[in-house]
Amino acid sequence: MSFINKLDNITLRYQELTQKLLDPDSLTSQELAKLAKERADMEEVNNLAVYFLKLKNELEEIEKICADESADPEFKEIAVVEQEDLLAKFEQVQQDLRLALLPKDEADCKNAILEVRAGTGGEEAALFAAVLFHMYQHYANNNGWKFEILTKTETGLDGYKEASALISGKNVFARLKFESGVHRVQRVPETESGGRIHTSAATVAVLPEAEEVDVQIEEKDIRIDVFRASGSGGQHVNTTDSAVRITHIPTGIVVSQQDEKSQHKNKAKALKILRSRIYDKMRSEKDAVRSAMRKGQVGSGDRSERIRTYNYPQSRVTDHRINLTSYQLNQIVNEGKLDEFINALVAEDNAAKLAEADIN
Repeated sequence: MSFINKLDNITLRYQELTQKLLDPDSLTSQELAKLAKERADMEEVNNLAVYFLKLKNELEEIEKICADESADPEFKEIAVVEQEDLLAKFEQVQQDLRLALLPKDEADCKNAILEVRAGTGGEEAALFAAVLFHMYQHYANNNGWKFEILTKTETGLDGYKEASALISGKNVFARLKFESGVHRVQRVPETESGGRIHTSAATVAVLPEAEEVDVQIEEKDIRIDVFRASGSGGQHVNTTDSAVRITHIPTGIVVSQQDEKSQHKNKAKALKILRSRIYDKMRSEKDAVRSAMRKGQVGSGDRSERIRTYNYPQSRVTDHRINLTSYQLNQIVNEGKLDEFINALVAEDNAAKLAEADIN
């Protein structure tokens, strides 16, 4: 099917859905919801298709004028200028349409669960994990997203052994999904008297938040253990068995939660994280073959893949997947100014998808 035929089919289907929705009494509530969702999902690409076809017709008319040897020279001169303007708009809309026609990642519109863990480097790695966690918190605030801390295991020097958060908002997973992997830091630790640069690392995982409809967890498939939450001593020690550990027997995934004083709340948070980890595992297995075949992929999504280095002495941040370097380290880590990297990663991924899809 040609590109133009695809667009014609899209506009016809959109018109058909619009007509059906004008008579809601003839539909059941389920049919109405289904058709309304389909129309809403098609709205962007339909508007682009209508505009594209309009520009195409205008260009064809202009081309006829430009090719007409009997046309008035001044009129042709105006037509040539207009043709250039229309062509620029046409090419941009065509590119936007190709992107809009790409198969959608069903998880892109979901909220995300962010998990940050200290890697190699001892206390310095834990301090860096805290820096990364706060960096994403700033980025969420910059985008007007909600950042809800789920778990946080602190060290004695303000570092994090691990921390997780639920980030809610529009297209959160679509923007953050390329952040998964190993982040490396090069800097002089405060405890280093000799001024030597140390290299440490932390691992970031970004999981799409799974709803119950995405992953149904059977009671028979999980084992729940309760225990007394550990603390820093004194008044922080929990005197009840409020901490929860849930093991998903089929996958072996284990989630522990002890931040809340209520066992019920800890269980609810642990199930939310567990459901998202299972969903992420299902997605990874489903995409494994396609990802292996795909050329020019932006990262493998492997948690062990080194994706970015933060060099403090040079105020440099480098993303190794797209060879992009910024010398705005302070703004990136302290203010969450990550858009330069995220925009480039999204653009690179779209380019790879377009090359693979070959939409003409």
